[in-house]
Amino acid sequence: MAIFKYVGRTIEMIYQDRSGHLTQRRIRVLAVEGGKVRAYDLDKRAPRVFDADRVLAVQPGPTPGPVKHRVS
Repeated sequence: MAIFKYVGRTIEMIYQDRSGHLTQRRIRVLAVEGGKVRAYDLDKRAPRVFDADRVLAVQPGPTPGPVKHRVS
């Protein structure tokens, strides 16, 4: 995943944690280095570090307000 091209931008991403849980996150990408993504999580209002290889999907430009999770 070429997430480095989103440095300085806000994105939505699907992330799989080490336990295998999937989450949808709205983040501002601050840096991508050494396989890690440093970001600010807009919903949790806190800095976060993600493993770049666990980012499954990326979409630029989130909608304003809380992320609406889709139920299928």
